[in-house]
Amino acid sequence: MKEITLKVEGMTCEGCEKRIQNILMNIDGVENAKASHTGKNVKITLNKDVDINTIKEAIEDLDFKVVE
Repeated sequence: MKEITLKVEGMTCEGCEKRIQNILMNIDGVENAKASHTGKNVKITLNKDVDINTIKEAIEDLDFKVVE
């Protein structure tokens, strides 16, 4: 298992968190995703290698911004 944390701008509520979590859970290799609008981040647990760009694109397709 590997855990990564990404800074995400644009989340304002629990609904935003759920949208991000739902889209990430549909990516093969994502074991768990926990977004926090107050912490402005998402913690992702991977059970196999996943291209980080795939994760970033999924989040940004929802009109949120992943900050480096």
